[in-house]
Amino acid sequence: MSTFAAIDCGTNSIRLLISRVEADGTLTELNRDNVIVRLGQGVDATGRFAGEALARVDDALGVYADRMVEFGVRDVIMGATSATRDAANREEFFDITRRHLGRVRPGAQAEVVSGTREAELSFAGAVLDLGADVVDDPAEHILVIDLGGGSTEFVVDAGRGGAYSTQMGCVRLTERFLHSDPPAADEIAAAGDYVAAQLALAAGEVDFAAVTRVVGVAGTMTTLCAAHLGLASYDPERTHMASLPLAGFRDTARRMLSETVAQRRAYPVMHPGRADVIGGGCVVLDAVTTRFLEQGLETITVSEKDILDGLLAEVVARQ
Repeated sequence: MSTFAAIDCGTNSIRLLISRVEADGTLTELNRDNVIVRLGQGVDATGRFAGEALARVDDALGVYADRMVEFGVRDVIMGATSATRDAANREEFFDITRRHLGRVRPGAQAEVVSGTREAELSFAGAVLDLGADVVDDPAEHILVIDLGGGSTEFVVDAGRGGAYSTQMGCVRLTERFLHSDPPAADEIAAAGDYVAAQLALAAGEVDFAAVTRVVGVAGTMTTLCAAHLGLASYDPERTHMASLPLAGFRDTARRMLSETVAQRRAYPVMHPGRADVIGGGCVVLDAVTTRFLEQGLETITVSEKDILDGLLAEVVARQ
């Protein structure tokens, strides 16, 4: 038996998954962590990582490295996504990752994940628990939406129906458009226009018209799911594979978008580091749910598994 780890560093959070490969080849999850580091702080405006953001990543990776050593991790893969693709001083980030990941496997460092590969990895993770009868059904055309901090990926049928990474996410949209608390109507309208343009670009690459089932992943999706369900505390066992009405999910997003940061923080399922930027994600979700409601779809499935699980499968496979 061997133990492996995957780390996903996005625009808003850095996450760790440690799993053990059993003798029969199955995976047993040992540890899953999520820390809000806001690596993408100011990147959209300056093109560079802020010093305090890099310091937060340094601290989080130090904790993660300790944990991986404690669990006896044999190999680790770390994917860095939207913010790292955009930052001019990304070598400072890579230096930090080499220092910490090298404690687990000499020479290990983060690797930049392209938007298309990010979409494919997210799809692989998101559909893990849908069941083979659904995933392999030729009549089903599954769209996975990975709504992140700096980008949102769309992928249909593991890329066979197209994959596209848009330049919109909760942090990027909030920093660029949503400056009031709560957001003003003209700010929301401007953000909505930008999202509409990004969706039009995605529609040129992804066969939205063929979609029969929508799966949403990542923090904005799972947080809004927990809020929609009215959970008294965040419970991934309740949100994972939850099937929600598209119209009701849209209503939840619209309500949260209209609220102040203080009101959002009052939700028992809200991570404090997400409350000030989730409004940008709500704008994306509003547009996406509206599109598929108009197309005749009625539900969305929310998955707790995503690119992190796809990365773990990759590090296991390369052994």
